[in-house]
Amino acid sequence: MTLIIILVVVVLFVLYSISLYNRLVKYKNNRENAFADIDVQLKQRHDLIPQLVEAVKGYMKHENQTLIDLAKARTAAVSANSIDEKIVAENKLSSALAGLRVTLEAYPELKANQNFMHLQEEISDVENKLAAVRRFFNSATKEYNNAVEVFPANLIAGMFGFKREPMFDVGENQRAVLDKAPEVKF
Repeated sequence: MTLIIILVVVVLFVLYSISLYNRLVKYKNNRENAFADIDVQLKQRHDLIPQLVEAVKGYMKHENQTLIDLAKARTAAVSANSIDEKIVAENKLSSALAGLRVTLEAYPELKANQNFMHLQEEISDVENKLAAVRRFFNSATKEYNNAVEVFPANLIAGMFGFKREPMFDVGENQRAVLDKAPEVKF
């Protein structure tokens, strides 16, 4: 009878140990899956940022070139001496003014502006998704770390190499940088 009780206790201990091990594996895999979600969002953000920069550069170049053309045409028109020079200069100024009017009339509808706004919305969306998947990752990490550290699971965790894992944090060095307002340079 004593042998049966000992055997039942050993079997229950083994089954409980297997259950704890499987739970630790589940939490570890859940954490890895959560990080894969972060990876996807980071990749998307990394792909969008160069597009946003190019859209801004292209838009600024378009607007800047229109203004430069207008300023050059005005200077030429003001400094023209002969009638022929004035006709040519005023035609260029009229053309530059027409370009400016088209720019101003279509300002909200400029394709570059739409691209910029669309990219800005996409990056904002990606940043929101990234914040959400980071929270999910940190939640999964907390759940995993709790499972690894509580008794008696910590005994099984130690035997099979499960250890505490870090949260997705910006770190002390980056925190000072994030507390400053960003500098925007063109």
